[in-house]
Amino acid sequence: MTRPEILAPAGDFTCLQAALDSGADAVYFGLGTLNMRARSGINFKVEDLSEIRRRCDEKGVKAYLALNAIAFEGELDPIEKLIVAAKPYVDAFIVADWGVIGLCRKHGCTVHVSTQMSTSNSAAVEFLKSQGVERVVLARECTLEEVAEIIEKTGMEIETFVHGAQCVAESGRCLMSHEAFGKSACRGECRQPCRRRFLVQAVDLYEDDEGRPIHQSDTRFIVEPHTVLSARDLCSLGFVDKLMAAGIASFKIEGRARNAEYVKTTVECYRRAVEAVLAGRYTPELVEELTREVKKVFHREFGPGMYYGRPGHDQFADSEDSLATTVKRHVGIVIDYFTKAGIAQVKIQDHPLKVGDLVQIHGQTTGVKEFTVTELKRDGETPAVAEKGTWVTLPAPRCRVGDKVFYIETRN
Repeated sequence: MTRPEILAPAGDFTCLQAALDSGADAVYFGLGTLNMRARSGINFKVEDLSEIRRRCDEKGVKAYLALNAIAFEGELDPIEKLIVAAKPYVDAFIVADWGVIGLCRKHGCTVHVSTQMSTSNSAAVEFLKSQGVERVVLARECTLEEVAEIIEKTGMEIETFVHGAQCVAESGRCLMSHEAFGKSACRGECRQPCRRRFLVQAVDLYEDDEGRPIHQSDTRFIVEPHTVLSARDLCSLGFVDKLMAAGIASFKIEGRARNAEYVKTTVECYRRAVEAVLAGRYTPELVEELTREVKKVFHREFGPGMYYGRPGHDQFADSEDSLATTVKRHVGIVIDYFTKAGIAQVKIQDHPLKVGDLVQIHGQTTGVKEFTVTELKRDGETPAVAEKGTWVTLPAPRCRVGDKVFYIETRN
């Protein structure tokens, strides 16, 4: 059984560093527009490419650029310029448009076909292989049995999603946001109306005395469960062994718009699951432990996606909010760090700190560091609580001035 690549999302430098420190084999990211997270506002810029490459090279990690939005005629020249600019810094381009595939091939770039192309059978994969594509991210509608069959028939390098948000539409190709807000999901601008509650109002239901329909009515219903179009999040920790047995080359974690602690936690958990399978230590107890861990960070109700069948009534979430079992509270910022002593000086701006608190420090270079407060000091004293408006020193992993400090609160 081969070791699959753990492919992590990176929406900014803090998430990137969290992915690298947590054991990702590869990261994927976007550059402003022309990708499926264009609206998130946390994409990288072209000027960031050299630093992304430097950090990835330090860890021996691959970097993939998402260029998978619908491309219109007037955008081909800037897309080609972007491909040329990015080529020296990335290992592959994730694309969904035939014109963009052609431009990548023109410049000798490695092409991974995005799930946005909805590739769902071996004939399509064989055709893509004939066009020089090196990897295919299969449609999320494929069952595990179909994934295994496609891999066996084609010998193609296959990537599939193993964790994160899912779309109610076919492989994310949806017009609902465009219809409601004029913002296209196929251009990375989705406003996610499917995640909201819906009100149903009767029309053409009543007639007047002459049998003509009355178009207005006060008859209204809030649809229950109130997130009838909101798909559950995918969680594959319970069948990682079967995904590996199918021969999947890359385990893709969704979440370029999610936060750094999500990236850190999910990468660590899937890395542990993969290592356990290879070592013969993959047990129900481990699955339960890892599932508890990923539940700490942002998630909706979990489900197996469509790996075990096409969607049914149990594919949709009952809650519109995150079910994370922990929440972070902003404490303050690092104002100094004493490297030899391993001590951070923190300005308390919001939530107070005390010994025993679980905290995280987030930073663009630091990534995410989590630890328990073991000691607080200020001018030779040991305050019981570091209150808002004060400063305090505490033992901490390597961090930087300006990094943000968070208290991690456990929800009941």
